[in-house]
Amino acid sequence: MSLIKLLIILVLIIIGAAFAVQNGDSVTLNYYFGNLDLPLSLLLIATLILGALAGMLSATGSILRLKRENAELRRKSKVVSEEVENLRAIPLKE
Repeated sequence: MSLIKLLIILVLIIIGAAFAVQNGDSVTLNYYFGNLDLPLSLLLIATLILGALAGMLSATGSILRLKRENAELRRKSKVVSEEVENLRAIPLKE
């Protein structure tokens, strides 16, 4: 399994290097406080990383809510399982 992961990482590195070589032209980034000349590949990768971070940050609230709900349901399930075991231990009267 680790060999497959290594191959996937190697392929991604090769694709990334080819991407950087193909998009090496310099572009000007204009922002409020000035402007900056950066290679296009670096600018695109930085934008991708910032977008991924923004997506993870926006999903954090839902993930935490679901984890809290999951923990509550596990507690309830444990209580119900214990109750069922206690009911099974009670002898039947005829």
